[in-house]
Amino acid sequence: MELCYQLPVLPLDRPVPKHVLSRRGAISFSSSSSLFGAPDPRQLSQRRGAISYDSSDQTALYIRMLGACVIFKQLFSRDVRVRSQVGFEPERRGSHPYLGVDFRTLHSRAESAGSIPARRIRRLFSFQRHLLSSRLLRGAPHLNPLHILDEDYCGQAKCMLEKVGTWNFDIFLFDRLTNGNSLVFLTFHLLNQYGLIELFQLDMVKVRRFLVLVQEDYHNQNPYHNAVHAADVTQAMHCYLREPKLAESLTSFDILLGLLAAVTHDLDHPGVNQPFLIKTNHYLAALYRNTSVLENHHWRSAVGLLRETELFSHLPAEDSLGIERQLGSLILATDITRQNEYLSRFRTHLDENDLCLGHASHRHFVLQMALKCADICNPCRPWELSKQWSEKVTEEFFHQGDIEKKHKLEISPLCDSEANTIASVQIGFMTYVVEPLFAEWARFSDTRLSQTMLGHLGLNKASWSAMDPETSGSSEEGESEPGRPTEEPSSRALSQGSQET
Repeated sequence: MELCYQLPVLPLDRPVPKHVLSRRGAISFSSSSSLFGAPDPRQLSQRRGAISYDSSDQTALYIRMLGACVIFKQLFSRDVRVRSQVGFEPERRGSHPYLGVDFRTLHSRAESAGSIPARRIRRLFSFQRHLLSSRLLRGAPHLNPLHILDEDYCGQAKCMLEKVGTWNFDIFLFDRLTNGNSLVFLTFHLLNQYGLIELFQLDMVKVRRFLVLVQEDYHNQNPYHNAVHAADVTQAMHCYLREPKLAESLTSFDILLGLLAAVTHDLDHPGVNQPFLIKTNHYLAALYRNTSVLENHHWRSAVGLLRETELFSHLPAEDSLGIERQLGSLILATDITRQNEYLSRFRTHLDENDLCLGHASHRHFVLQMALKCADICNPCRPWELSKQWSEKVTEEFFHQGDIEKKHKLEISPLCDSEANTIASVQIGFMTYVVEPLFAEWARFSDTRLSQTMLGHLGLNKASWSAMDPETSGSSEEGESEPGRPTEEPSSRALSQGSQET
């Protein structure tokens, strides 16, 4: 059965059973009663939308249809209010800071109905007509033309998954081909490819539900910290796991942990950094005492979904708790404010040549470093991909700066659009954060992939320097010893999501 056809389907002319609405999840609905029960996947193109429901708010029902999200919420007074906005996402947990800034609309964009190029639409329909007429001429049985486009896109996505281990994998194209479900499709494919579902006897329905909930809990209105970023990090993690040193020593349990950590490492990210949460007295900052606030939240959110879906309920309780603890250790390592701590420890191990991947603790540390590399590997991608990521992360920074200006707060580093440019932000980030980390990773794993990443990093940095000549001189000074420790203030000021003390 195709992955995209595993959601339960209910007809529009039948009431939704109470046992369905008693749990959090999603269903699809169609205009045909014949689809009730065990539908033919070929008929599921008749679906008209999807319903999401949340047991935490039994009075709310979220209905997505034709790319828009319409929210119907029945109040206790039987008053019905309807809000509709293209691309609007349901309310998410823990997304409202003290100032009342709505993270749901922080990075939203007004999209017109004609945002899709008409030429592209004509080409797609021309392809449908051509393929349909070709089948009819060959005497093939008539098929609903609505199926053709779906099959074509799924076929292209499957072709891309065959090359999921290549470094130039275009996650943006893959996300379009999977209709915005790149994280679900990619992760499910990797779990199958590594044989983890069969090895750990995971329930495929629970796996599917877990991945869908994870993808939904990413804020897709964030320009950068969204489900596509999580999918990109997961793909990069897969590339690192296939490196000879890791492939020969990592256990299946290590691989499972690494993939889960990559998938959930930014779960429920609000699109603002830690200093913003602290200065607005957000409850998460108080809960985690201003220490690794976002990373702790990502970890706890991931644990919540693991328990909600009961993904590891068939394992002994001690093993499940061990998975949660080690997952937290990996996610907490992505805190950029602890970059020098992990980098110094990694450099010491390499200098003393005492990394023994036969020891579980050393393998776990290497997984931490691999996840850190995957999290900030965008400058090491080919220019066509790296440039898009640079623009998205800077857009997210500048949006936060605009919110801080609006509320008369101190503007966080790198978030002032008047004092920074995309080029200056990226050059500083590459010089003080990315280059030192990937130079040490290349010492640990001196492979073709490592040299490719360093090559792209140098070319991308030169491209940004050409766009911003004023910063080229200062960046060249930082290039003298990329593998040596940099000054703590500079690294902290130029890192993404830097923490103010």
